[in-house]
Amino acid sequence: MRKKLSLAALLLAASFMPFAHAQDEADVDPATTWDLTELYPSVEAWNEAREEVLAEFPKIEARKGTLGDSAESLYEAYRHVSDTLKKGGRVFVYASLNADEDLREGETQERRQLAQIMFSQFTEATAWIQPELIEVGREVIESYIKEDERLAPFAFQLDDSLRNAPHTLGDEAEQTLSYLTQTFGAPNNIYSLIANSDIPWPTITLSDGEEVTIDSQGYSQVRGSQNREDRKLAFDTFWGKWKEYRNSVGMVLNSHVQTQAGLAKARNYDSVLHRELFSDNIPPAVYHTLVEEVNKALPTLHRYFRLRARMLGVDQIHYYDIYPPLVSLDKEFDLETSKRITLEAMSVLGDDWVEMQEAAMNERWMHVYPQRGKRSGAYMSGFAYDVHPYILLNHNDDYSSLSTFAHEWGHAMHTLYAKQEQPFETAGYSTFIAEIPSTSLELILQNYMTKNAQSIEEQLFYLGHALEGMRGTFFRQTMFAEFELALYEAAERGEALSGDRITEMYGEILRRYHGHDEGVVVIDDLYTNEWMFIPHFYYNMYVYQYATSQTAGAALYAKIVEEGEDGVENYKNLLRAGGSNYPYLLLADAGVDMAQPGPYRAQVAQMNAIMDEMERLLDELE
Repeated sequence: MRKKLSLAALLLAASFMPFAHAQDEADVDPATTWDLTELYPSVEAWNEAREEVLAEFPKIEARKGTLGDSAESLYEAYRHVSDTLKKGGRVFVYASLNADEDLREGETQERRQLAQIMFSQFTEATAWIQPELIEVGREVIESYIKEDERLAPFAFQLDDSLRNAPHTLGDEAEQTLSYLTQTFGAPNNIYSLIANSDIPWPTITLSDGEEVTIDSQGYSQVRGSQNREDRKLAFDTFWGKWKEYRNSVGMVLNSHVQTQAGLAKARNYDSVLHRELFSDNIPPAVYHTLVEEVNKALPTLHRYFRLRARMLGVDQIHYYDIYPPLVSLDKEFDLETSKRITLEAMSVLGDDWVEMQEAAMNERWMHVYPQRGKRSGAYMSGFAYDVHPYILLNHNDDYSSLSTFAHEWGHAMHTLYAKQEQPFETAGYSTFIAEIPSTSLELILQNYMTKNAQSIEEQLFYLGHALEGMRGTFFRQTMFAEFELALYEAAERGEALSGDRITEMYGEILRRYHGHDEGVVVIDDLYTNEWMFIPHFYYNMYVYQYATSQTAGAALYAKIVEEGEDGVENYKNLLRAGGSNYPYLLLADAGVDMAQPGPYRAQVAQMNAIMDEMERLLDELE
């Protein structure tokens, strides 16, 4: 049975933010925290539910050999597995959310581990299903679907499993691979330990005398400083320390890449890219067209960097100059303000949207503010089908927090609309679709804020924020995607991938994207170690979907602007569809074909239009 169960998929859309000031637990207003009792009233109730899920695994395995007996037996097996998965998802969500409230709490971390182990055991208990289904054959399965209407919610899932026949191994081989699931994730775990625990991060003294430890948080904090020397010092210190671990981290990443290349070959895929795209039935043209169009659009990115140099007042921009905000904004966006502005902005999506979102935002579905020990960043978790989405934020009362607020509520609204129309079996949506509503809500917000800005400086701030979003998502994530593809293609050719070789490969792409040879952005050799900092490279070529989602979100928003109510309804229908079909087809049905150059070129045209407006406004100020 094909059902994506990676832990990354259960916690959707993590978007990391810079350092935020943490509250002590005693200072936290309960109204700004989520209510997990809606999942389980107590830890005891959670543990009882977990035990109930575990008790189902032997019963599922006992159904082995029955899928082809009758339509009734097929339905009973799939209903059993689906119900168990739904219960297990709720167990996992509670444990994960609870653990993220305070990463220092050993008991909650242990419960999260127990939930993870539970899902590994679920994978083992269901490993036999797809091989057996394929053995039964398409003709028999399709006749059962026609015979028993109760199989309708499983029809897409069944068809997808049968589609995987060329890449499904025998029962014994699938079982063996299921035992090794955690082992295959070892490189990621090792990398996480190196990055977050083992490296002794140095401390620097800033120009104002403040001492900052340059770990990932400190680096993220200082790289956006208005003081250029402080930025350079942070860059040199951070990447210099990473360089010391280049050999070991290179070995870890090579191990991951080689493992994935071997697994793809074992399952008869042409490549890792083929495997990753095949899982959601995405045409390879999507990936290749994205990379090709972004490379054609590099002059637009270079134009942005030259505009950045102008606004920063520097003759030659360096890599440590790409993060400071172009314009400062002395405005506060607390929680209530963020709610109000988001609802006002989303009025373009209709009354039903606003009413649903307002009602949801007034419930205790969010954990809003930073507090000591709390997980950084932001995400939406929507896997507890019978309850509601939960949102983790680290709201810092600034515009970035407001934008993140809208982003995560885009995910939550997607989940709510999908649940309105879809049963559990088809409510879950793929990453290819997931980032579309989140990025489109950011765009709607940005346009609203720009239109309602009270000064040229404020307009420039919002427009600059939009440009930086396009740089960071459309261009940077595609750069990562191109680098990943180069890594896997090298491994598949049998090439060695040492830390030095990986740095060389990354450096070539990094410099090309930033126009180093043309004198656009100067990138020192030390900064080509940046690949070591990116955890996404251990998640198998999924980052391209951030770029495609932003592009698709912009295209759908353009339809809303052009078509009014018809465009809004088209957008909502995409959300209501959940995972009822392959994501590429769902998006194509909504009028956006991501295998064609058009959407990407429209995104580039929009970026140029924003820069035209910014240059006009700057000329007014001068």
